[in-house]
Amino acid sequence: MTKNYSCFLGLLLFVFSCTSCSEDDSYVQIRPTQVSPVSLDLETVPYSKLSDYNFFEGDMSDLKPVYGVLPYKITSGLFIDYAKAQTFVWMPKGSKASYVNDHSVLDFPNGAVLITTHYFDNVLPEKTTKMIETRLLIKKEGEWVLVNYKWNDEQTEAIYTTKGSFVPVKIEDNNEVKAVNYKIPSYNECFTCHNKYDKILPIGPKPQNINEDFSFKDGIKNQLQKWAEFGYLDSSSLPNDIVSVVDWADESQPLDLRVRSYLDINCAHCHSDKGYCEYTPMRFSFNKTEDFKNMGVGVQHSFELGQELSHIISPGKSDDSALLFRISSTLDEYKMPIIGRNLQHKEGVQLIEQWINSLEDTKN
Repeated sequence: MTKNYSCFLGLLLFVFSCTSCSEDDSYVQIRPTQVSPVSLDLETVPYSKLSDYNFFEGDMSDLKPVYGVLPYKITSGLFIDYAKAQTFVWMPKGSKASYVNDHSVLDFPNGAVLITTHYFDNVLPEKTTKMIETRLLIKKEGEWVLVNYKWNDEQTEAIYTTKGSFVPVKIEDNNEVKAVNYKIPSYNECFTCHNKYDKILPIGPKPQNINEDFSFKDGIKNQLQKWAEFGYLDSSSLPNDIVSVVDWADESQPLDLRVRSYLDINCAHCHSDKGYCEYTPMRFSFNKTEDFKNMGVGVQHSFELGQELSHIISPGKSDDSALLFRISSTLDEYKMPIIGRNLQHKEGVQLIEQWINSLEDTKN
């Protein structure tokens, strides 16, 4: 009996020594399968607090994602009064998104969550970072649910809200002090931009907008490839080539591609079929604007703006172009986009103005 027990104990020690070998040894190392600690019950969302989802570890305002919450970046970012954004995606274990086409949002599974936090750096007087809001889009029973959380002054928590509110901040940006009265949108305002014939759709996560390299924890990888490797994207559905936008701020890119990319992320969700502004002739989706007429080039202007402007875009004449007037204005009755900004985006205005003035007058 003692001999048999000794043999059994020896066998256990041998197995333990095998499983404790370093990665350089020839034995296969046994590791537990990682499980995402995210808490998501589709029957009870939205939760009252952002922390209830457990998307982040440590100090929540550091936005350090837990396992399973992948950061990603939109190539050409949306302008919201100079706020910065960090975006993440999470999906339930075993589920994945699939490709539809280059310019459409990926087909996400039920339970998928898109996480966007807007914040400011260099907030005066101490040049600190201030979290403002975290927006969630949750896929539930085949439809997206809009959920918004406002960060508290202590920067320790964000609380669920459906009401609009303003958060005043002063920031230092390129040695210039900017006073921002940041608008957290109400539910109805969120719905206006995300509405496609009474169905909510995300704006950013289209293959054309995320087909670029990103610095992940394990190295720099193409984002679509990383999603596929992690199990969040069906790689068999991806084409070899994707027609993608460019970073509108990248001056090494052609001017027209920068403008088309800028208008796509800032304007296309409303100026599209089934969008809030579908009644207008403009179609600003990147796949539509290779034809400049879809941006209004040479198209006569027919809306009352309080001044005479002959065309939506008058080639070579930015001061006679309604589009430039509207993206320059900060008046509610004129400004475009109508939701999402209170300040003029000086860099965006300069980009559009430069492009319009570079166009030849086609006499249309």
